[in-house]
Amino acid sequence: MTPHLHRLHPVLARTLPHLSLGTSPTPVRRLDALDAVDSGRAEIWLKDDSVFGDGGWGGNKVRKLEWLLPDALRLRRTTIVTVGGLGTNWGLATALYGREYGLKTVLALLDQPEDEHVRAQLARLRASGAELHFTHTKARTIASAPYLLARNFSRFRPPYYLPPGGSSPVGSLGYVEAALELAEQVRAGELPEPGHIVIPVGSGGTAAGLSLGLRLAGLKTRVVGVVVNDTLRLDEPTLTTLAGRCAELLRSRGAAIPENISPTGNLDIVTEYLGPGYGYPMPEAATAQALSADREHMTLEPVYTAKAMAALLDMNAHGRFGDGPVVYLNTNGPR
Repeated sequence: MTPHLHRLHPVLARTLPHLSLGTSPTPVRRLDALDAVDSGRAEIWLKDDSVFGDGGWGGNKVRKLEWLLPDALRLRRTTIVTVGGLGTNWGLATALYGREYGLKTVLALLDQPEDEHVRAQLARLRASGAELHFTHTKARTIASAPYLLARNFSRFRPPYYLPPGGSSPVGSLGYVEAALELAEQVRAGELPEPGHIVIPVGSGGTAAGLSLGLRLAGLKTRVVGVVVNDTLRLDEPTLTTLAGRCAELLRSRGAAIPENISPTGNLDIVTEYLGPGYGYPMPEAATAQALSADREHMTLEPVYTAKAMAALLDMNAHGRFGDGPVVYLNTNGPR
């Protein structure tokens, strides 16, 4: 299927290479059982990106890699250098999908609280073929970056560096695409136009791309970004800058995007559902995770998606979505 982004202007098909790594559109459905236990006014809907990727993967990482991997190949890079926590879904997805296209992945790994989920993920990382560097802290990771980049030059070409979560202007295209896809589902009558869509914010690319894409699609939906990572700057000005760079990338490749578009004028950042910090458990998130599994057979994980669901249920109970509807975007990765 032709990506929705390529339909914005014919030239984009030539200037923005794309690899199809998943099946779209991802399904939408009403979460009736969660509605029944939630005291909020807004109907709760799901857009389930957890089933997006092929080969046992889903989530926002694969949508980003659909644009990032072909960009690396276009530039004739052979190695990707990127960053994540010990339990990084992003790093694992990059290693596994990159390997399929002959790209080596080098990961700088920061410490995070270790639990069964993180230990299992670390075992998968070790088995993925990625080159792992345990840099432990943000300061040591920054200090190690020149070394990691220098040692991974190949044929005088630098490695393809990706920020945490793949949240670059190119990576953010994955959720411009997802927003255009959602708009088409609204037009087809598969769900009503949402008043709000709730997502976790771990590195910012999903929120920035989604906010821009909803503007381009003409939807009035507001993006509620639930910050779950306190190791990066994820405030509204930072995400506005990223969304603006993504819009400028599209313009530079041929898309006719109005200069006066406000790419994140529809974005609300909330920070009160982080808990003690990135990767730390939160009782409300554990409750939301259990409710989602029990009532809707929906798998969430504790670091990102369960905290975003906890935020949705609490905000809805306090009337912060009005009459709705509100969409929960499930960005969970491994299945």
